[in-house]
Amino acid sequence: MPVVLVLAGMALSFLPLFSDFSVSHDVLYDIFIPGLIFVSAYQFSAYAFKKNAGIILTFSTVGMLLTALLLGTGIYWVSSFFVPLTWAVSFLLAAILVPTDPVSVVSILKDSGGSKEVSEIVEGESLVNDGTSIVIFTILLSMVQSGDAFSPLNFLESFTYVSLGGIGIGLAFGWILSQAIHITSHHEYQVILSILIAYGGFTLAELVNASGVLATVVSGLMLSFAFSKHEEKEEEFRESLSGFWNVIEPTLSSVLFLFIGIQSVQYTNFQDPTIWITAFIVFILSILSRFLVLGGTLLVVPPWRKKFKHLNSGLFLLSWAGIKGTMSVVLLLWAESALAIDNSASLISVAFITTLFSFIFQSAGVYPLSLFLEKVDKNEA
Repeated sequence: MPVVLVLAGMALSFLPLFSDFSVSHDVLYDIFIPGLIFVSAYQFSAYAFKKNAGIILTFSTVGMLLTALLLGTGIYWVSSFFVPLTWAVSFLLAAILVPTDPVSVVSILKDSGGSKEVSEIVEGESLVNDGTSIVIFTILLSMVQSGDAFSPLNFLESFTYVSLGGIGIGLAFGWILSQAIHITSHHEYQVILSILIAYGGFTLAELVNASGVLATVVSGLMLSFAFSKHEEKEEEFRESLSGFWNVIEPTLSSVLFLFIGIQSVQYTNFQDPTIWITAFIVFILSILSRFLVLGGTLLVVPPWRKKFKHLNSGLFLLSWAGIKGTMSVVLLLWAESALAIDNSASLISVAFITTLFSFIFQSAGVYPLSLFLEKVDKNEA
């Protein structure tokens, strides 16, 4: 469904009514992202998170940093043959392209026939790495805007503050929500409370230059843990929340994917084949970078390999399921409005086309890949 909506949006962009359509990153980031992230977080199984916490947190933090480092290096090398980019800009583009999309990944992978452990790890990773990607992106964007050279020390200092600030605010708001749900039994008040927590924590974190996405993720996960501890006691509250968010979430995601499709046509340069070639190379590099980092991580930590019945199949599926989508588009629009550098139009076009390649090809390929790998595993057994 997400791919269909994006393609429908691209078709709509050619109609006169939508020819001048434009949506800012502020609208997507401040209105769509908190709601989508919150519902994905609180509906994510607390048991699945605890069971896979180590691998999820490693993949979405250290793994993402290493993936961005590899991909940024590859982009710097590739760009030298087409449109040379600085190290900071190359890493900025990598930061835009490394987050996996919890909206598209969860909706596709769960129906793809893939193994349960892969689905749980990808879903958990995609929740946390959205917050990580925002932190990496904002720091690198600030460096590009100021013209400063990339400094590992300054990067780590900023990364620590923004991440810990978002997590701290998320813990506070999550605790408030888990306690306040017992104050009233009115469904309307409970729903309003969840909205205030989802958007209030996000807004407060952004005001103090911390990660609003991480704050929303953490508060949602805390609610999931509260549900898991008192399932019968909290069932009524869960039902009242689901009655609201199960309508709002698909509405937000459907509109968002249509927006992405409509907006993407403005940034797809059909006249310059160099941009498409570059985008395709970057697309391949993004998959390869993710594969190398995930594979290296599983080799370094032997106990994590035992989570997969078939390690090679799990690794291939994990790598392919790293679909770029919602967050990458938000960061792209953010970069477009903030950058004032040479070749910025080409840079945005390459990034947008790379995101479309990922969203369409990887989304469409998850199901057949899972079937193929399942067949291979049966033949080897």
